[in-house]
Amino acid sequence: MQRNFLIIVAIFLFLEAYIYQAIKTLTDNFWIRTAYWAVSLIIYGIFAYEVTHFSRADRSTARAQIMISLFLVFILPKVFIVLFLLIDDIFRAGGYLIGLTKPSENFFPERRKFLSLAGLGLGGLLSGLFIDGITFGKYRHKVRRVRINFTNLPKSFKGYKIVQISDVHSGSFSDPSKLEHAIDLINEQNPDLVLFTGDMVNNVADEFKPFIPLFSKIKAKDGKFAVLGNHDYGDYVSWESAAAKKQNLETLIDYEKQAGFDMLRNEHRIIDRNGEKLYILGVENWGLKPFPQFGRLDDALKDIPKDATKILMSHDPTHFDYVVKKHPKNVHLTLSGHTHGMQFGLDLKNVKWSPVQYRYPKWADLYESSGKLLYVNRGFGVLGYPGRVGVLPEITLFELA
Repeated sequence: MQRNFLIIVAIFLFLEAYIYQAIKTLTDNFWIRTAYWAVSLIIYGIFAYEVTHFSRADRSTARAQIMISLFLVFILPKVFIVLFLLIDDIFRAGGYLIGLTKPSENFFPERRKFLSLAGLGLGGLLSGLFIDGITFGKYRHKVRRVRINFTNLPKSFKGYKIVQISDVHSGSFSDPSKLEHAIDLINEQNPDLVLFTGDMVNNVADEFKPFIPLFSKIKAKDGKFAVLGNHDYGDYVSWESAAAKKQNLETLIDYEKQAGFDMLRNEHRIIDRNGEKLYILGVENWGLKPFPQFGRLDDALKDIPKDATKILMSHDPTHFDYVVKKHPKNVHLTLSGHTHGMQFGLDLKNVKWSPVQYRYPKWADLYESSGKLLYVNRGFGVLGYPGRVGVLPEITLFELA
């Protein structure tokens, strides 16, 4: 542990030494240089304090949010500044080695100044994006409209509207009123059904308690259903006993019930219209290790006709590839969340990229495999980094056809 700490300190010192060279290149003002070091030392001090005082016994995610925010806003952008300065040093070293000239003859002050400005500008832009994501990005909820074609959809359900939300992570928000606009967006879609695909909290049930009145305002003609996500089980904090952890889960389910959600735990519900049926299935979390694998699709499918129209709620999209698409009882549409789109990336019409895709190839939008469909929601809230850059919080509206 001590060795790793010393390595990290050495890396940070290397970064700061390089960046200070950029500051020196651009200005000889004593106060600017002093202010840079003062701010840097304060930030590193706060970061070190939060890291050394982090504990699983702390059920709040505030400390983790502070650490991640400081890293992304103030530390990560410095890496890009260093990369620009390294370009100049590589040219100088290359010229010296190849031309056998003195280092001073390969030093071009204007090039160094330009690269310093470019590095500082890019670093500042990146910091600005992360700050905007914290201040505004996490509240920029967007409605995405998706048309789903079923080969066996009963006529009574043509044009049926389903809203999906996922990954609320209520513990990441301090003021429920700031999410009222998102609840209004849901109700403006006039949905027949609302489906929530897991992770209502970060760690403990009481995170959701202040949000019960707000989420009670969500209206749907045929009701609101929910499933559990990996964070809902309380696995990421310490508990005084197994009984206390179990009670926390039961409390969360009760709170969601108070908000109007019917929790599906490896079971299904039937929506009946004019004697025709749509089956809504919900399983507990099923993910690749180390995530829990409590989902039992066979239980949720019990007594459902093989050819019936079925929609499955399963929090983790890996469940689709490993279990759902291989199941002999055809589940035409699976709704998942979990990835958040990593809350960072490019999410344009024809260009989609996020670092999370290297862990979850199916990380956002609609996918087809073996004749079955999976939709991965980008998430309603935030976790860890308390913001969003490029990948906006999502409310999905499905229209069945």
